[in-house]
Amino acid sequence: MCTDNLYNQLNLFLKDYKVKTLPLNISSLKQLFEGCGDFESRKINIGLSGKMFIHVCWLDGLVNGGDIADNIIKPLTSVFRALDITGEDKCMDLILNGSVYSYSVKKRTTTEETVLDLTQGHCALIFDNSQTAICFEVRSSIARSISEPTLEKSLKGARDSFIEVLRVNTALVRRRICSPRLKLTESTIGRKSHTRVAVMFVEGVANPKLVEETARRLDALDIDSLLSTGYLEESIVDRPLSPFPQLVHTERPDRFAMYLMEGRVGLLIDGLPVGLVLPVNFAEFMKVTTDSNMHFLVTTCLTLLRYLALMLSFFLPALYVAVAMYHQEMIPTRLLLAIIEAKQNVPFSTALEVLSMIIAFSLLQEAGLRLPNPIGDTVSIIGALIVGQSAVEAQVVSPIAIIVVAVSGIACYTLPSQDMGSAVRLMQLAFLIAAILGGLFGIGCAACLMLLLLASMDSFGINYTAPLSDGRPWSLFRLLIQIPKSKNKFRDPQLQTPDKRRQR
Repeated sequence: MCTDNLYNQLNLFLKDYKVKTLPLNISSLKQLFEGCGDFESRKINIGLSGKMFIHVCWLDGLVNGGDIADNIIKPLTSVFRALDITGEDKCMDLILNGSVYSYSVKKRTTTEETVLDLTQGHCALIFDNSQTAICFEVRSSIARSISEPTLEKSLKGARDSFIEVLRVNTALVRRRICSPRLKLTESTIGRKSHTRVAVMFVEGVANPKLVEETARRLDALDIDSLLSTGYLEESIVDRPLSPFPQLVHTERPDRFAMYLMEGRVGLLIDGLPVGLVLPVNFAEFMKVTTDSNMHFLVTTCLTLLRYLALMLSFFLPALYVAVAMYHQEMIPTRLLLAIIEAKQNVPFSTALEVLSMIIAFSLLQEAGLRLPNPIGDTVSIIGALIVGQSAVEAQVVSPIAIIVVAVSGIACYTLPSQDMGSAVRLMQLAFLIAAILGGLFGIGCAACLMLLLLASMDSFGINYTAPLSDGRPWSLFRLLIQIPKSKNKFRDPQLQTPDKRRQR
C-alpha cells in the first residue's frame, strides 16, 4: 500500500511538472486533457491560400457554445479568409486588435497559463509554430439566479444573496459601494483545483497592514483544493483549535459591504455562495444586519435580549443540575416541593435526565436539517411533542427537565450566527459536565477557563473580547447600548483605520 501511494504521488508530481515544461501546442494540450470527454478542439484554415491554420480549444460545459460560434469561429472563417495573411504574427495582431468579437482577450506563452484559462471558462486559439495562445473569456451563463437569503432573513433592506459565481458576487458588492476605492485583488488557491479567491477592501478605510497580512496568509496556504470555507478558515485564523468562530460568514451582499465600509477585509471564493469577513470579535456574532434599519432603542432592547439568550444557553441546564444535585437549599420551598413531587416516580438522576434530553434535542435538530423541508419541519414538531409528552407520561423524565432543556435550546436559536450557536452548544455540554462533577464550583471553574480562552484569542491583531478588553471606559456601554446613528460618527478604534470618521 505504501509503495502504491508513493507511486501515485510520484505520477502526480511528474504530471504537474509536465504542465510547466511542455511546449505550447495542440499536441501538448491533447496529451494533458487525455481522458477528458469534455475537451473539444477544431482546426480552422486561415487566409486565402488555406495553408495556414489554427486550433480552437475549449472545455464543453464551461463555455457558451453560441458565443464561440458567433464571436470567434465565425470571424475566423469568414473575415480572415478574405484577407491576405502571410504569417502567424500578422494573424495574432489582427485578432488582438479586434478582428475577433470578445470583450476579454489574453495572450499566453506558456502551457500552464493556457490550461488554467481553459479550466476557468476560456476559449483558446493555439498557434503551434509560435507556441502562443490567445484566450477569450466565454464563460457559460448557466448559474443559479440571485434569490433571497435563506439563513439571514431580511426584514428590512435588500433581499438578494450571494451565488456560486465569483464575478456576480463581486458585482453585487460594487452595486453598493460605487467607488474606485473599492479594491479587488484575486489569487488562486489549490494546486489541483485552482480556485479563485477575491480579496476586497476599501482603500483609505481598511488598514494597509491588515490587507498585507491577509494576502500573506492566503499566499502561504498550500493545499490541493479549496472547495469549502473550512479549509480556508482553519488555515488563516490565529487559533484554529478554538471552537469559537473567528471569521464572519454572510450570504448577504449588503452586510458584506457594511463590513468593508467599517474598515474590514472581505473574502469571496469562486463556487461558494458565502462571503468571509475579517477581523472580527465576539460582539460581531451577536449583531444582525437589520439592527441598522431599526430605531436605536429597539436595537438596544434586542441586543440585551440576545445576550440574555446567550447566558441562558450557556448556563441554564448546568445551573439546574448543580442546584438540584448539590445546592438544594438555594431553591425556594414551593419550587423544591414541586420538583420533588415531579421526580418522585422518575427512576433516573437529574444529571442523566438533562443530559439525555439535550442529546434527544440535538438528534431532532439534525433530523430536521437532513430531511427535506416539509418532512423535516413535520418530524421536528411531531417528534418534539410526541417524545416530550410520552417521556413525561411514562415518568422517564420530569417536566422541569424538559422545560429547562427546551428554554436553553430556544435561546440558542435566537443567536444570529449559526457558527456561534454551534460553539455555544459545545460549551453548554462542557458546563453541564462541570456541574455534574463539581456543582456551582465546577461551573465557576469552567467559566474561568472559557473566559481565559476568549481573552487569549486574537483575530488578525484584534482582541477577540474587544471592546471589553481594550482598557477604555464605557466598554460595556458600547457593547450593549446602541447610540443614535447621527451620534455614531467614528469607526471602531480597534481596527486602526486611516479614515476614522464615518460621518461629519
